[in-house]
Amino acid sequence: MSRWYSLCMMVLIFMGFSSCGVYTFTGTNTTAQSITVLNFYNDTGMGPANLSQQFTEELRDYYQRNTSLEIVEIGGELLVEGSIVGYNTMPVAPVASGNDQQADVAGSTRLTIRVQVDFTNTLNQEEDFSRSFSFYDDFDSRSSNLTAEEDQLIDTIFEQIIFDIFNATVANW
Repeated sequence: MSRWYSLCMMVLIFMGFSSCGVYTFTGTNTTAQSITVLNFYNDTGMGPANLSQQFTEELRDYYQRNTSLEIVEIGGELLVEGSIVGYNTMPVAPVASGNDQQADVAGSTRLTIRVQVDFTNTLNQEEDFSRSFSFYDDFDSRSSNLTAEEDQLIDTIFEQIIFDIFNATVANW
C-alpha cells in the first residue's frame, strides 16, 4: 500500500510539472522566454532625482530574481512600460497640539506613489492591460520629516507596487 501511494504521488507531481506553460515556485505562469522592461519616467516632477531609475532597476531585478525570463533591451515577448504619475504627501491621524494658539497637527504623514503601467504580451494579447498601481506608507511627522524618512518610505512602497505588477503580468493573479 505504501509503495502504491508513493507511486501515485510521484505521477501526480510529474503531471503537475509537465502541463502547459512554465510554472515556478514563485507562481509564474507564462510560456514567454523574454521580457523587456522599458525605462519608467517620473511624470510628477516630485521625489528624488533618481526615482524613475530606481523604480525601473528594482522592477527589472524582481523579474530577474523570480522568473527564468531573459531580460532583453528590446523585442521581448512581454513588454512592461509606464511612468510614475503620482507622488503625494498628505497629513493623516491629526493630534491635538496642546497649545490653544495652534490648530491640530498631523501625527502622521502619508506618502503615496502611483505608477501607470502598460503591459503587452505578444503571445497572448488578451492579457494586455493599461492600469495604475499605487501604495502608501506613513511616518510620524511629529518626530521626523519627509526628507529624513523618504528613502525608507520609497523602498517600502516600491516593494509592494513591484510585487503587484509582477502578479498582474506573469503570475496571472
